Amino acid sequence: MAIDETQSTLHVIREPKVHLVGRQMIDEDALAEFLGEHDVEGWSTDSSVAAERLVETAGRVCYMSFQRPRPGGNKAYIGHILEVGHGSVLEHAVFNLLITGISRSLTHELVRHRAGFGFSQLSQRFIDESDCSFVEPAAIAADPELHRVWLEAMQASQVAYRELADRLAATFSDIPDRTLRRKKAREAARSVLPNATETKIFITANARALRHFIEARGDAAADVEIRRLAIAVLRLLQAEAPNLFGDYAIVDLAEGGHAVTTPHRKV
Repeated sequence: MAIDETQSTLHVIREPKVHLVGRQMIDEDALAEFLGEHDVEGWSTDSSVAAERLVETAGRVCYMSFQRPRPGGNKAYIGHILEVGHGSVLEHAVFNLLITGISRSLTHELVRHRAGFGFSQLSQRFIDESDCSFVEPAAIAADPELHRVWLEAMQASQVAYRELADRLAATFSDIPDRTLRRKKAREAARSVLPNATETKIFITANARALRHFIEARGDAAADVEIRRLAIAVLRLLQAEAPNLFGDYAIVDLAEGGHAVTTPHRKV
């Protein structure tokens, strides 16, 4: 079956997109009240990022070291935490990420990161996938003949999905509830959709869990697609909270692409 890509309705995606949609805030009055109750006067930190300030606050509570700050401010404080592996205080920094342009293959791996993560993913039972997008692996996209084979397979799956969904909806016509009728049709029809089907997922995760994700999935040996996501997440978080994620370096790989390294062991 020959496919003219210029006439195809397929939407092909090759890069993920990450949106930082939620940030923490600090109740300054509550923090001041705590410090006052413990005779701490004039303590402050030089970071304006709530996540970084909360990590420092949590760490200082452990030793009540508010009146004995080490030189270098918040960056030095968090750097020392990373150096000694005091990772539990990183769990107080939380980020909300909305990720699109990724495949079901990727999310099968992503949701294995259970500790410190919360997930809400697009439902194929409720959402009509007749016009879904597909994520093409880089190795396939780089070869015109492989791309042609892949494109034909994606289009065939989409055609099959549409036909199955329509026929199943007619089969369930005796079900009076329209929403239930559609759900039953789509939940069966989705079985022909490939792992390459694009999905969307909302993630809430703490800094410690995100660092583990970045290190594990940003490694040179990781799957190419999820490695790209790990690097995209890292770039976003380095801009948002450099004291928490600035120790990572993004390096070029000999075979192409990038990977992540850090001088610190897992915290």
